[in-house]
Amino acid sequence: MNRPDFMTEALSEAEAAGARGEVPIGAIIVQGGEIIARAGNRTRELPDSTAHAEMLVIREASQRLTAERLGECDLYVTLEPCTMCAAAISFARIRRLYFGAADPKGGAVISGVRFFSSPTCHHAPEVYPGISEIGSSELLKRFFRERR
Repeated sequence: MNRPDFMTEALSEAEAAGARGEVPIGAIIVQGGEIIARAGNRTRELPDSTAHAEMLVIREASQRLTAERLGECDLYVTLEPCTMCAAAISFARIRRLYFGAADPKGGAVISGVRFFSSPTCHHAPEVYPGISEIGSSELLKRFFRERR
């Protein structure tokens, strides 16, 4: 699979989250060209304000690999990570971060606090924004439009 195909898988997780009534954000972690973990938001279902797709997928990958560091792994997520998730990505030592839509209000990678540029950030992944941006953005817009 190539990057767009991996983002298609993350979008599938986002759609499943939306179908559960969650904000439709999905994420996958890839190691050696293979998806090793997948998740969508579950903040309402669990109820847990930290159950963002990124947090859940990092936990799943760490458990599967029995490792707290995921330095050989890449994360694909449909929305720019928030500060909490950016910190988790840094702590997990994720190698590359690919994300779909930017989040000017809550994002912390290219928006807001720009966590990875902070002098106190111990590890910054390679960052690739805008992967399947239109599909990611449209999914979120449709979700919120249907609820208003």
